[in-house]
Amino acid sequence: MIAIRRARALDAPGIAAVHVATWRSTYPGVLPDNFLAKLSVARLTAQYDRFIRMGLGVYVATQSMAGANPHVLGFSTARRSRNSALGEGEVETLYVLDDWQNCGLGGLLLRSSAKHLAEMGCRSAYAWVLRDNPAGFFYARLGGRKIANSTTHVGGEDIPQTAYAWDPIETLLDVDA
Repeated sequence: MIAIRRARALDAPGIAAVHVATWRSTYPGVLPDNFLAKLSVARLTAQYDRFIRMGLGVYVATQSMAGANPHVLGFSTARRSRNSALGEGEVETLYVLDDWQNCGLGGLLLRSSAKHLAEMGCRSAYAWVLRDNPAGFFYARLGGRKIANSTTHVGGEDIPQTAYAWDPIETLLDVDA
C-alpha cells in the first residue's frame, strides 16, 4: 500500500537514500561528477533527521510491505520562504525514485507541501528547479509559473535554476495531481 504522510525520524535513512539515488540518476552532466560521487547517505540522514525533529514540513511517499518497515519512495520538504519577493512559502525539495516517477507521487507530495504551507498561513509558494532538470515540465503542468532565474552554487560550480510559483497557493492545492 502507498501512503503520503508527514515524515517520522525513522524515515530519515530512506529519505537520504532517495536523495542520493535521485541526484545521481538525474544530474550527471548537470552537477559536477565528483560532487555526485561524494554524496553521503549517512550525512544526509543526519540532516533529514534534524529537519524532522525540528518539525519542518517533511513529507514522504511510502510503500508498506507486510512485516517490514515502510519503504520511502519519495519525499518533499517545505518551509517559510527564504525570499519573500518570490512567495511566502518555499517547496525546498521534491524527489521521487526513478521507478516511481510518472505515477502521481510527485504531485501528491507537492500538494502535501502546499497544504502544509497554507496551514502555516502562506498564501503563495514557489520552488527552485535546476534549469537542466529534465522534470522541469512537471512544475508547469501543475500550474507553476516561471517567475525568476538565478544560479545556485553546487560542488564548486554555479548552476542555473528557475523558480516556479503558485500565487495564490490554491492554484496548486486545487490542481489534479
